[in-house]
Amino acid sequence: MPHPYSRAKKAHQESESAVRLQKVLAQAGFGSRRKCEIMITDGRVEVDGELVTELGTRVDPKKQEIRVDGSRIRLSNKHVTLALNKPKKVLSAMDDKKGRWTLRDIIGDGYERVFHMGRLDYDSEGLILMTDDGELSQHVMHPRYEIPKTYIVTVEGRIGGNIARRLVKTGVQLDDGWIKLDQCTVLDQSRDFSMLRVVLHSGRNRIVRRIFGSIGFPVVRLVRTQIGPIKLGEVKPGSYRVLSKAEVDSLAKAVGL
Repeated sequence: MPHPYSRAKKAHQESESAVRLQKVLAQAGFGSRRKCEIMITDGRVEVDGELVTELGTRVDPKKQEIRVDGSRIRLSNKHVTLALNKPKKVLSAMDDKKGRWTLRDIIGDGYERVFHMGRLDYDSEGLILMTDDGELSQHVMHPRYEIPKTYIVTVEGRIGGNIARRLVKTGVQLDDGWIKLDQCTVLDQSRDFSMLRVVLHSGRNRIVRRIFGSIGFPVVRLVRTQIGPIKLGEVKPGSYRVLSKAEVDSLAKAVGL
């Protein structure tokens, strides 16, 4: 005989308002859908008092009680998205066992469920977007949407226009495959250094440093200034600002929402 919850689950799956459980958790601010899927399979989620570990489960959040680690979740249509200026020597994480400075040290405890959309390496600076909207985060970080990112890069050596054009037209081959820049513009040069504006949509780890290092121009400073339509603007290092509704809408549109 089917378990009573199995019958209830089937009924809700047939309801027009039923959605996947991991999507509901993401909308409630528990992280990306992937992170929420792990929470489900780890046995941390209950629906109407029953433990749920099946990823295909659909629920109606307006009619069913959903709990994570015993606490009932509450959906809100109001989300917050932040533009943070990460300084060097700050970890792109919310906590660190080694006691290093993290993004949490910058935003404080006022945004309990906010998490970062992507990372910058420890020695890089600039724009990191943070949100409590799991759906938005999932799209911003998904390679499918190829959201462009802009960097101001300072490298050792003089890079001529021919090299900049080659990085866009031909690219370079790295250990994990070929990669091309979307744009590469020389902004300034001295005898020993070059400053460039670089645009690319790849999210590979340390990709900008690896590209220039592979052709003999080590990066000495890297600052991300823009992600999609969102610009860092006048936010000082170690500070952040709350994005306006218009900015969030433009970001959502850029990633297919």
